[in-house]
Amino acid sequence: MRYTDIFIDFDDTLYDTHGNSAIALSEVFQKFSLGNYFKNADEFYKSYWLANMILWDEYAHGKIEKDYLIVERFRRPLSEGICPDGSLFNPSEEFCMQIHNEFLVRNSEKSGTVEYAKELVEYLKNKGYRLHICSNGFHEVQYKKLRACGLLPFFDSIILSEDAGANKPNAQFFEYAFAKSEAQKESTVMIGDNYFTDILGARNAGLDTIFFNAHPEDFAAPEPVTYEVKCLKDILNIL
Repeated sequence: MRYTDIFIDFDDTLYDTHGNSAIALSEVFQKFSLGNYFKNADEFYKSYWLANMILWDEYAHGKIEKDYLIVERFRRPLSEGICPDGSLFNPSEEFCMQIHNEFLVRNSEKSGTVEYAKELVEYLKNKGYRLHICSNGFHEVQYKKLRACGLLPFFDSIILSEDAGANKPNAQFFEYAFAKSEAQKESTVMIGDNYFTDILGARNAGLDTIFFNAHPEDFAAPEPVTYEVKCLKDILNIL
């Protein structure tokens, strides 16, 4: 085999982070009666997803810290709410943390995976590849998610940015990944859905890459990748 080791991103590559988070977000919206501040739930969800996308990108590039992200991803959308007296909602940090904690508990219990994710990891394991999760996700939830969706037993190592001391695409993350997994860059390939963190980071670290681009009509890689697939099932034809 050309490759012996496979680095795989977790969120939205294998684990249906967006779908599972949407369910947890709906549950949190109801539990904390956020309908008191928004005309409808979709208004809150739209603000949340925008804030979350911006903050995670800043976190990945080392511009903000974890503690800031977990408060701001709820403070920002909540601050767009309207109180019964017509004033803008000004949520406290304590309230944002209450929602964050409840959201994490509910989110980490969800088991939804991306289509063909389980078939892919089973196939790769049976083929004899060594599999390694490479994720920027938080330590306290990634193992829970891996257990909830049943994928944890398939992986030889779990490589998280909090342990590496740096996020993808930082070179330090991949240096840590090589050290922990004992993989060699010339025989390792990276699979991921985020071009800028997974693919560009891995390429700069000297790895071949498989870009899981589920929506090529919306995004085209600005530079060539080793492989590109629209569906995880297509990776079976590569590996």
